[in-house]
Amino acid sequence: MHILISNDDGYQAPGILALAERLGTVARVTVIAPERDRSGASNSLTLEDPIRVTAVEPERFRVQGTPTDCVHLAVTGLLDTEPDMVFSGINAGANLGDDVLYSGTVAAAMEGRYLGLPAVAVSLAGGPGPVNYATAARVALHMLERLQDNPLPSDTILNVNVPDLSWEELQGFRATRLGCRHRAEPVIKDRDPRGRAIYWIGAPGSEQDSGPGTDFHAVRNGFVSVTPLQVDLTRHSALPDITGWLEGMV
Repeated sequence: MHILISNDDGYQAPGILALAERLGTVARVTVIAPERDRSGASNSLTLEDPIRVTAVEPERFRVQGTPTDCVHLAVTGLLDTEPDMVFSGINAGANLGDDVLYSGTVAAAMEGRYLGLPAVAVSLAGGPGPVNYATAARVALHMLERLQDNPLPSDTILNVNVPDLSWEELQGFRATRLGCRHRAEPVIKDRDPRGRAIYWIGAPGSEQDSGPGTDFHAVRNGFVSVTPLQVDLTRHSALPDITGWLEGMV
């Protein structure tokens, strides 16, 4: 099996090194990741500028681009052979609830799924500075083995969040839905040394919808949260209402 690994923390991040080392024990692994931290890049593609790719060592590349760029390039022509699966991570911090809208980690997995490959995003939910990357890498290996034995539907992406605990402290695995956060904190206003206004994006909102069944609840109680995501963003249940709402429009 040939596995493509990417992330949004950069090709030298401890999470991607731990993931590549662990999965490399059972499969051929190719790492193609941003040359720097691109957290929050979401599904952005670089369209107006050329993308430079540098081979750091065999099967390991750094890219002047986003996580989505990395996976897109890899699957559509950079590699001589198409990989069998995409793993993204291990992210330094959680990707729970609304986080998936902004996460470059999830976006890299989503791009793999868009291009027809099974895809898993793995995040270590602790911070600041989570430490148990070995636990998350072991979880990823279990995900890989289960997917080999029992493949999921082709439109499914797994968003996996691992508590920042030792393997022995984990309470197990839970299938979960995305929770929801409160509105983000206000922007932080400041001035640069020349007196010009600058702004920092505020912190994410606190947990709102975080009860039993959600990814927040699972991780908070020591369980690995496994949330299936779908590529189709259509709200199918609303189609009849929208059809009626459109009646009479020119």
